Amino acid sequence: MLDDDIVSLTALTRIVNCECRHFIFGVNVFITQLTLSLYLMTQCQLKLRHSVTSLAQTLDYIEKAIRELPSDGTLDHLTLKLTKHKLLMHSTVHNVRMSVAY
Repeated sequence: MLDDDIVSLTALTRIVNCECRHFIFGVNVFITQLTLSLYLMTQCQLKLRHSVTSLAQTLDYIEKAIRELPSDGTLDHLTLKLTKHKLLMHSTVHNVRMSVAY
């Protein structure tokens, strides 16, 4: 079973990136275990309402992974950027709610 976001990201990547269309087991078509683990960890933390400190640590892990993964891992980089965006959006929404409450 895959998350809707991951399925959509994979489909869009294959449609937009010509190189990804022709490879079934190519470098650009798979997601590494690190990337998938960070994505799933983030999803769990958001659903379980982890602390801001915990989310900030995960964001650091994501940024480190983005820097260290090979540049030809298209799906890895897009998935990590999606994950980072989800964390940042959650933080923004959370901060807005907190400021409205006070």
